[in-house]
Amino acid sequence: MSVKAGKHARELLLKEYRGVLSTHSKAMPGFPFGSVVPYCLDAEGRPLILISRIAQHTHNLKQDAKCSLLVGERGAEDVQAVGRLTLLAEAEQLHDEGEIEAAAQRYYRFFPQSRDYHRAHDFDFWRLQPVRWRFIGGFGAIHWLDDVALANPFTTNGSETSMVEHMNEDHAKAIAHYVELAGLPKHEPAQMAGVDSEGFHLRIGQSLYWLAFPTPCNNPGQAREALVMLARADQWPPSGPASA
Repeated sequence: MSVKAGKHARELLLKEYRGVLSTHSKAMPGFPFGSVVPYCLDAEGRPLILISRIAQHTHNLKQDAKCSLLVGERGAEDVQAVGRLTLLAEAEQLHDEGEIEAAAQRYYRFFPQSRDYHRAHDFDFWRLQPVRWRFIGGFGAIHWLDDVALANPFTTNGSETSMVEHMNEDHAKAIAHYVELAGLPKHEPAQMAGVDSEGFHLRIGQSLYWLAFPTPCNNPGQAREALVMLARADQWPPSGPASA
C-alpha cells in the first residue's frame, strides 16, 4: 500500500508546480508563516525553489531551515475529497556553482520568466530536502511516507536537455498531438519543459502539465520510443495522462 501511495504522492508532486511554503516566522516568533511558491523537481526529485533574499520566507529559512510544502490538486470542487501532499523538509540554499547552473537550466525551462528577475534581482535557488511526507489521497486514504522522491535518470548526463530541445525544435506536430490527446488547452503552442522516468512536462503559456508515460522509461532510448508511440496514438494509453 505504501508503494502505491508513494507513487500517487509523487504523481501529485509532478502534476503541480506551486504550493504553500510554511516557515517559522522570524518577525512573529512561534507563528507559522505561509507563502505561495512555484517549484520544479531537481535531479533527485526534490522540490527546487527560487526565492528573493528580501522575502519574509527567506529570512525565516535563514533562521530556521525547517519548513513544509503543501501541494493540492488544482481546480478541485471539494478539496477534502482529492489528493494533497505535505512535505516536511529542511531547506538548503545552493552555493556550489555547478549545482546552481544545473538548477537554473532546468528551472528556466519550467519558468522562463524567472530568468530575468533572477539575473536582475537578488534571488537564490533553494532545495527542500525531504524529511517525511504526509499524503492524503481522499477520504480515509491517509499515509505517512518516508520515500516519495525519485531520482530523474535524464538530468545528470545532459540527455534531458537534448531530448527537450530536439522535441521543441523538430517535433512541434508531435507535441501538438500530445495536447490534443490529453485534452489540454490550446490557446498557445505547447513547449516541452522536462522529461523524467515516469512522464514529461508540457508548458502552455505560464501553466505546466505533466503527462504520464504508459510504462516507466529508464533510459533515453525508452523515452524516445514512448514519445514516438504517443505521437502515433489515436488515444492516450490506458494508464493515461495525469489530469491537470
